Amino acid sequence: MKAAVLVQSKAPLEVVDLKLPDELVYGQVHVKIHFSGICGAQINEIEATKGPDKFLPHLLGHEASGTVLGIGPGVKTVRPNDRVVLHWRPSAGIQSEAPKYDWNGRTVNAGWVTTFNEEAFISENRLTVIPDTFPLRLAPLFGCAITTATGVVNNDAQVKIGQSIVIFGCGGVGLNIAQAADMVSANPIVGVDVIDKKVEMGLRWGLTHAFNSATCADIRRKILDVVGSKGADVVIDTTGNARVIEMAYELTQPDGRTILVGVPRKDDKVSIYTLPLHFKKVLKGSEGGGVVPDVEIPRLIRLVERGRLRLEGLITHEFALDDINEAIRVFRSGEAGRVLINMGTLR
Repeated sequence: MKAAVLVQSKAPLEVVDLKLPDELVYGQVHVKIHFSGICGAQINEIEATKGPDKFLPHLLGHEASGTVLGIGPGVKTVRPNDRVVLHWRPSAGIQSEAPKYDWNGRTVNAGWVTTFNEEAFISENRLTVIPDTFPLRLAPLFGCAITTATGVVNNDAQVKIGQSIVIFGCGGVGLNIAQAADMVSANPIVGVDVIDKKVEMGLRWGLTHAFNSATCADIRRKILDVVGSKGADVVIDTTGNARVIEMAYELTQPDGRTILVGVPRKDDKVSIYTLPLHFKKVLKGSEGGGVVPDVEIPRLIRLVERGRLRLEGLITHEFALDDINEAIRVFRSGEAGRVLINMGTLR
């Protein structure tokens, strides 16, 4: 099967043919992957933002749609021919050992889920069954972008009706945080980005106010004019930029909550005044919104079916697996919403 492999940090991926392991072990599921999303987490892996990568060469990707081809010993939550979402958050089922693939005698490592490959051995607890009628092209959004965003609003930020919210970064996750905030009747909902196209998209996905911080003379004043002089009830950063994180914390009111979704580079230190944390102010990092995919994904699908949750239009670019490095370039440019890899396996 064809796969995109990270061979060297800070270098393009190599699209090669890999051999699958000879057999499924306890808790593993053989999946044919149809569509995969690209997330900032993969860019962080490519750039080795957390430090030297000990697992090279390895596979990437953590959000996709697929069809189950076979199940290993002990697997009970999925069956052959089931349509599934692949996700990085653990869910129901067994956590298996991670597979290793063969590349002309060279071992290629993989985690419990990888999606930049036409087929994969996936840990059972990284799969959630979806209805046969649900579009496979849209299903990868439930692997990370939608579930993380709704989890951030519901679980991490616990946004209440009428509370003010500021979102830094209007990419795939940021747009859906805006949509989720609108669904729980937050007000106002302010979005900030450095690209006009994303600012404009945000206004279509629930923002009440949107600003391009690259062209605003005083973005802090602009935001405070909207949310009030004390700051916003909730401020969420999706950028992972240390200076933006500092601003997000400063713009959170004394009894408000600052939620960090983006992760800064290891050498990019954040400096804040911590005294407010000893009273009512909260600073919290989000781990995928704290969602349990097999619980949340069926709920979200029902909302899509009722027309309450919008997915069409979130995916702005689509590429073949052979063109994955161009897809990554477009993702890095900041001009895209969600970027999709079409494996060409729907035949």
